[in-house]
Amino acid sequence: MTSLHPEHKQTLLDIARSSIEHNLIHKKPPLLRVEEFAAELRESRASFVTLMINNELRGCIGMLEATRPLIVDVARNACAAAFSDPRFSPLSRAEFALLDIHISILSPSTEMQFTSQEDLISQLHVGQDGLILEEGRIHRGTFLPSVWESLPDPVNFLRQLKRKAGLAPDHWSDTMRIYRYTTVSISEDSISKTG
Repeated sequence: MTSLHPEHKQTLLDIARSSIEHNLIHKKPPLLRVEEFAAELRESRASFVTLMINNELRGCIGMLEATRPLIVDVARNACAAAFSDPRFSPLSRAEFALLDIHISILSPSTEMQFTSQEDLISQLHVGQDGLILEEGRIHRGTFLPSVWESLPDPVNFLRQLKRKAGLAPDHWSDTMRIYRYTTVSISEDSISKTG
């Protein structure tokens, strides 16, 4: 997946922040004029927006499939991460000033083929792969590639992903499906380093 122009990365961060601020004031996301943005930002892409305060998670919401223009996806996910993540109370005005926003733009996912858990683990690219786990119709979970920073061991990474999907950490079955994807990561820190 190709990277984004630094100017477009900054635009996405600005839109994420201004969307959260607009929602704080008006209690609803802003309406974006999609046609006013660069073609690259109007493409249908899936994204996750992760909010951090003092290096602690404060919200994370995203889409695994591309269903809307990237600029809209980022704006909506930013608002959802700030105000609708069920793990947290809605963001306050005081917290808004402390926010560190991270955006992950997902590549299309591809299904992995494996014969056993050991085979699956041997195929994982530590630090690079985002994974989606599906078991039946009700068990589904994903870990972004950034989760490798806190779970660098592939065995534990998979165990915790199963737990997130509502399964036992040692669960295994022939019907479980795993999909792999990569991300382009955007943060204020990464933009300041690259230009």
